[in-house]
Amino acid sequence: MSGAGVPPEIESWFAGRGWRVRRHQAEMLAAADSGKHAMLVADTGAGKTLAGFLPTLADFTPSRLDGARPPEGLHTLYVSPLKALAHDVQRNLITPVEEMELGLRIETRSGDTSSDKKRRQRSKPPHVLLTTPESLSLLLSYEDSFELFKGLKRVVVDEVHAFATQKRGDLLALALTRLQAIAPDMQRAALSATVADPDAFRDWIAPDGDVDSVELVEGESGAEPEVEILLPDEERVPWGGHAATWSIAQLYQRIRDNRTTLVFTNTRFLAEYIFQHLWDANEDNLPIGIHHGSLSKEARRKVEAAMAEGKLRALVCTASLDLGVDWGDIDLVVQMGAPKGSSRLLQRIGRAGHRLDTPSRALLVPGNRFEFLEATAALEAVEEGKRDGEDFRPGGLDVLAQHVMGCACAGPFHEDALLAEVTSCLPYAQIDKPTWERVLQFVATGGYALRAYDKFKRITRDKDGVWRLTHPERAYQHRMNAGIIIDAEMLEVRFRNGRSLGRVEERFAASLRTGDTFQFAGVNVEVEQLKDMELIVRASKKSAMIPSYGGLRLPLTTHLADRVRGLLTDRAGWARFPDDVREWLEVQDWRSQLPGPDNLLVESFPHGGKHYTVYYTFTGWNANQSLGMLITSRMEALGMMPGGFVANDYSLAVWSLKPVEDPRPLLSPDILTDEFIDWVQDSHLLRRAFREVAVIGGLVERQHPGKKKSGRQVTFSTDLIYDVLRKYEPDHVLIEAAWADAREKMTDIGRLGDLLDTAAERLEFVELDRVSPLAVPVMVMIGREAVPQGGADDELLLEAETLAGAAMRVEGLPEGLGD
Repeated sequence: MSGAGVPPEIESWFAGRGWRVRRHQAEMLAAADSGKHAMLVADTGAGKTLAGFLPTLADFTPSRLDGARPPEGLHTLYVSPLKALAHDVQRNLITPVEEMELGLRIETRSGDTSSDKKRRQRSKPPHVLLTTPESLSLLLSYEDSFELFKGLKRVVVDEVHAFATQKRGDLLALALTRLQAIAPDMQRAALSATVADPDAFRDWIAPDGDVDSVELVEGESGAEPEVEILLPDEERVPWGGHAATWSIAQLYQRIRDNRTTLVFTNTRFLAEYIFQHLWDANEDNLPIGIHHGSLSKEARRKVEAAMAEGKLRALVCTASLDLGVDWGDIDLVVQMGAPKGSSRLLQRIGRAGHRLDTPSRALLVPGNRFEFLEATAALEAVEEGKRDGEDFRPGGLDVLAQHVMGCACAGPFHEDALLAEVTSCLPYAQIDKPTWERVLQFVATGGYALRAYDKFKRITRDKDGVWRLTHPERAYQHRMNAGIIIDAEMLEVRFRNGRSLGRVEERFAASLRTGDTFQFAGVNVEVEQLKDMELIVRASKKSAMIPSYGGLRLPLTTHLADRVRGLLTDRAGWARFPDDVREWLEVQDWRSQLPGPDNLLVESFPHGGKHYTVYYTFTGWNANQSLGMLITSRMEALGMMPGGFVANDYSLAVWSLKPVEDPRPLLSPDILTDEFIDWVQDSHLLRRAFREVAVIGGLVERQHPGKKKSGRQVTFSTDLIYDVLRKYEPDHVLIEAAWADAREKMTDIGRLGDLLDTAAERLEFVELDRVSPLAVPVMVMIGREAVPQGGADDELLLEAETLAGAAMRVEGLPEGLGD
């Protein structure tokens, strides 16, 4: 079945469609023929998925079979981050398979697949199975998995950048090591359009750290994308706001002028908000749809089918459609608000055209002036082909515990053999023997403090060092509950008498401590208690310490943040900006300073009877929110009487009754040891993180036969266990995993640490007599409840004009400046 070159059947099929086999597609086939693994980086529309499957198709061509029967059993696994993508790939693969009469059976397997079909797939598998990391991990937990996968020839990991650096990637890396142990000759292939560091992903996909066994294939260059930034007709970019509702009339005209437009937003609320505004403007009654993760599966499938059939003129969506879905008739992509990363923008732009020789057309619509700079930085990064992405970090111990339990469900294992498997993948290469033994003991007994309870006894070891299940029912329970994706909870905000004010995202609520105040639904409230998925508050006459509830936000990448800083200090480049943006920067430069790529600018000024300090961090909302908590805590300890803070992606504004005369003591690195630990433990951040790792690690089960625990019940169970462990076993493996999540996911401690290092070495402190132009975008957020982001935009703009009037007054301005 081996062969060199592209089989003639495949060449003929391409030619019959007026296509040719691309260089990178042929190189992926050549890598497989030479026995190598492969990492393909190619633009969207370059035929990446077909390139990944080309070795599989070749194995089933008559010229390669040379009279032999097609291979039986499971030949290729395709793993993607989205169920929708797997269904789309199945639809697109069936055409060449049928037209070349290859006899390949292709099926999908996910949480939506019926139990009867899942059973049949294990006993009579298709040649190609399209699945997700979670479903693959569950397949490996069955005793017959050794028989199912022993003949596996190939695994194709699509859109690898979307999950390799996260816990889903940890789970998949562990699954790949198990598959390699079952089928030693199995080849791996990873596909992506947007990785910044391909060699890092080669390390991830490589078995046993053998990066030289992974061929890096780079795709042919496609047509350059055509990207423009939409500006208000009067060339006046707003000071504040995120929804960019000023653009609706222009956006609607673009939809009318194009065949199909895909409108991306960064949050589900903004998707609904923009969709409603477009319908209000839809005087032609054009078919416009909406797609996001909160919609039902039926609603999403209906919209996807309508798009595939070309029945919609526009679709407003979130990241739910970022990846891979091939709708070739889209001729314009719109990004509402800031893109937050060049790789994300490239991915979204690639939805338009979706052909290598056709330029993708995109429109960026900034909501405010900083977003204009961010859009400019992202556009220039796209033009230069510069990508960004998350760094790899050590694998989660909760994910490792889940994998250990899955392996036990498949059959007895020897701990040394399984450890060798585990350490052969990048996320767990550094796991040492003591940590491994702690993980095993956790799966076996729940840990030292819980070992007296039979419910936590899941595996046991015999005298020969072989581990096995304590009872067969444990396997059933594991399969019902295994998974990595923990649905985000919304918490009810209510007074103690039961009156509800609405709901906030749990991530925000978990950062609060008793006594914190924030504004919600137009009322200043003080936190009394976070209990059973409810935030209990009381009305307060205190000023709102945290006036802006941020909701779920896409993080601003470090790469894009650095580019925005570069734009601020590139004075010669300001000439290409709209007049009002250029004037904004010129007056800031004259009156204060501009934050540079390698320093931290801090400004202080009086306003409205209070003293304000603004830190231009560019670390993203999450890190800025954490820093605001820590700084106000330290200010309280120093008697500076802080009143509160507000943050956006670019800056943090803190106000107090006493002025900050030197910000350096507030930014000393020890804030990440003393105040950080106190804050995380006093807030519910660690409890929230513990709940997630307890569910992933299998300590708490959400599903039971015929019954599912509510979020409230899960929280009650995990809170009880958390309190026990904090008291009796504070070094428990899940407490360690929760701390890792709290540091990285919830507080972005890595970026905070880098910021404090910069502050220690290169802090620029400027004392002003009034608000600076650069401070206006963050200052207008003060006192505005931001749950309905966009809904308060009109009020924000009115307040911005008042602040901007003070910031941009030009008495004494040098001649010609600001003209």
